Amino acid sequence: MLGVVFTEFMEMVETEFSFDTADEILELSGIGGDRGFTAVQDYDHNDMVRLVAALHKVTGLEIDTLIMTFGSHLFSRFRVTHAQFFDGATGSLEFLENIEEYIHVEVKKLYPNAELPTFRCIRHAPDRLEMNYSSTRPFGDLAHGLIRGCGDHFGESLNIIRNDQDGPMKVQFLITREAAV
Repeated sequence: MLGVVFTEFMEMVETEFSFDTADEILELSGIGGDRGFTAVQDYDHNDMVRLVAALHKVTGLEIDTLIMTFGSHLFSRFRVTHAQFFDGATGSLEFLENIEEYIHVEVKKLYPNAELPTFRCIRHAPDRLEMNYSSTRPFGDLAHGLIRGCGDHFGESLNIIRNDQDGPMKVQFLITREAAV
């Protein structure tokens, strides 16, 4: 899993909770606070699972809520760190449709070893998109949070109906753009 995901997760923990919480979850997870993370290194996705479980233990917040919150945070950070991906995007559904064919192609250029999930999209109407997420990792909640973050970024209210098809590894999202917020 890309190191940038880990560095952004730890930044979110430090910002939303505290530096002490970040240190505590590193210790509780067994990952250790001395190592830290770098954006360009790859890490085992199970380390992220352990970090989220530790954050759940420390905060008492539900794991799915924590991961979705992180997804929204991550989307807002991508807007800053990869502004070029947003050039020409006119709305959330249009942006989401381009993840597989444009954004993931560009990500692979930056990180050739990245193991990315797939997003297959079907446009049912101008304001309705079916998005099918598939991954070898259990992060459907992260995808859900990224979709929410996308709607927030574009100032659009999105109704998201989620159908888990293989736990959090294969998820169908039925997204309806309801109105500008």
